[in-house]
Amino acid sequence: MPTITEDCIDGFQQYYSRPPEMPKKKSIKQMIYDDEENSYFGRTIESWAKIGIFYIIFYGVLAALVAICMWAFFLTLDPRIPKWKLESSIIGTNPGLGFRPLPPVDNVESTLIWYKGTQYENYKHWTDSLDEFLEVYKVPGLTPGRGQNIYNCDYNQPPPRGQVCDVDIKAWAPCTKENNYSYHKSSPCIFLKLNKIYDWRPDFYNNSQTLPADMPSSLKNHISELEKTDPIKLNTIWVSCEGENPADQENIGVVKYYPIRGFPGYFYPYQNSEGYLSPLVAVHFERPKSGIIINVECKAWARNIKHDRKDRIGSVHYELLID
Repeated sequence: MPTITEDCIDGFQQYYSRPPEMPKKKSIKQMIYDDEENSYFGRTIESWAKIGIFYIIFYGVLAALVAICMWAFFLTLDPRIPKWKLESSIIGTNPGLGFRPLPPVDNVESTLIWYKGTQYENYKHWTDSLDEFLEVYKVPGLTPGRGQNIYNCDYNQPPPRGQVCDVDIKAWAPCTKENNYSYHKSSPCIFLKLNKIYDWRPDFYNNSQTLPADMPSSLKNHISELEKTDPIKLNTIWVSCEGENPADQENIGVVKYYPIRGFPGYFYPYQNSEGYLSPLVAVHFERPKSGIIINVECKAWARNIKHDRKDRIGSVHYELLID
């Protein structure tokens, strides 16, 4: 008579016994459809129906919960007004300064503007890049809402809420497409743009007695003259472009700004109104010395704009090399 231990061993052996071996072709066929159990891939039709209904309900409920959460989230947002502004936002309150044209995309880390003024194919990239950048200023239809709410602003007439100031592209001469932005004359134009920060209001340098010590003397003189002749235009975010080092300052030559030497104050605060375009300053380098790299630093000036070259706020750096 078998003992209890032997009975247990026999039971386990029977439980763990290997299934009968079948030919490979028959094994695959049985895996797809087992006629003994009437199952497909190990499940009967009824089992597949139950698990299918379960996952349909499960993922349907999950999708509905996500949709409700997203709907509730978007209820808290305004399509035009950011939830976090100024000090509360990641952008902060100190705008950056950008320049155009930019080097080719395959040299994106560079800030060098290098070309031969006597060769059209050589400076074509730079003029084409400016054409593309300025297209939205020339063709109103490229900016949603542009043309419907444009207001003819000036220093005495800021735009009403919801309307935007026009940007007069004719005032950029000689920095125009028809003139190749003066690149063919080896006297290139560089366009400057202040980054947009919602509801940021500039604190203007509009008193010649309180100008910072590091402001260029040419800009100080310009502000002093305006103070006497046209004080309303002192409400401007001023711009200066200089050679970074003494050698650069000697080689940079005469620099002029169009239409004025800064960004007019009536363009601010930026409130994401439909059709808004940032004001631009065209910086014309009339006689930069050829055959040598000139390091240029441009700065935007207001009491609440700080300059930090490392963090790229308030100023921008680039190089000119004209052969």
